[in-house]
Order: sequence, then structure tokens, then C-alpha cells
Amino acid sequence: MNWGVFEGLLSGVNKYSTAFGRIWLSVVFIFRLLVYVVAAERVWSDDHKDFDCNTRQPGCTNVCFDHFFPVSHIRLWALQLILVTCPSLLVIMHVAYREAKEQRHRAAGGDDCRCIYPNPGKKRGGLWWTYLLSLVFKAGVDMVFLYIFYHFYRNYTLPRLVKCELPPCPNVVDCFISRPTEKNIFTLFMVVTACICIVLSLVEAAYLIGKR
Repeated sequence: MNWGVFEGLLSGVNKYSTAFGRIWLSVVFIFRLLVYVVAAERVWSDDHKDFDCNTRQPGCTNVCFDHFFPVSHIRLWALQLILVTCPSLLVIMHVAYREAKEQRHRAAGGDDCRCIYPNPGKKRGGLWWTYLLSLVFKAGVDMVFLYIFYHFYRNYTLPRLVKCELPPCPNVVDCFISRPTEKNIFTLFMVVTACICIVLSLVEAAYLIGKR
């Protein structure tokens, strides 16, 4: 990963954000992205390898694992982080478009011509709508993923023992999940941080509307 490019993107997002947006960005970067990269990936690295069932029937363990864990936590979180950060990049692209348009206008009309965008980064007109819609989209993405997690894993927790009777299992077999307590702690941590980000996005949206 090119951290120089990533740092530049974060600087751009931070530059055009409100105070609430900077707090949101800090929460996403420190408490979601870094936790995901440094710790969460390792916690789920053995989820399939150490999923044990008390049978030697070929295929039973794989079928049971796929039934109880249709989508990996770690892949869902990766997709969630990608989707929740993309709208901020759209704001940067909109500002860059304004700056390029202003430069073309000055090149065509000279330095004495009237500016189209005296301050391209100021949230007025179309940029205001882009920023507001990005906040709504970010909050919506987090809400959708919280529902998906709840749908797949009730109460966002993993049981220590699951009972499986799907073919080709010969009968009802007991299957044991690797490190369920540790995984539950990380799951609840990610759920709480997602809820905080939702609240921050909605508060920032209300702030923008009220300020306008």
C-alpha cells in the first residue's frame, strides 16, 4: 500500500470537511481501518481451518461452515470500509473539478475576469449537495451493513457450539468455532464504532442544513 498517496487523500478529505467530518475521519482511520489491518484480520485468519466438527464424514465440516458463516466478517468489513470512504473521495473530485474549471476560465478570459468559484472548496451550490449526499450515503451504508451483520449473526455474537445436520453429515453433529469470545469482542467493537460514525454523519448533515 502506498501510504504517501493515502496520506494525500486523507489530507484532502480533512481539508474540505467540517469539524464533525474530521472527527468522523479520525474514528474511521484509527478505530476502524487500523484495528482492521492490525488486529481483526489475524483474529479471523483461522476461522475455517479451526472450525472443528465431531465427525470425519468428508464434506460435512465445509457444508456446516458455509451454512453458519455464509460471508466472512472480515470480508464484509473490508467492503463496508471501501463503500463508506468512497463518498469522501467524491467531494475531493468535485472540488478538483471546480478548480480545473476555474483555471480554464482564467486562461480563456485573463486574470481580470470574474471568478466562477472564488473559493472552490467552499460548500455552496452543487458542492453543498455533493457533501450532504455523501453524508447520507455514508450513514446509509453503515446502517445497511449493521443490518446484514445482524441478519447473518443474531445479536452480533458467535456461539461457542453449533449443531449441524445438513447432508452429507451422517446425523446431528457438534461443531466448535475457533476463539468465539475474542471474535465477539472485535465484532461488538466494530459495531459500536459504526454506530458512532452513523451518529456523526447525521449530526454533520443536520449541521450543514441548519447552517445553510
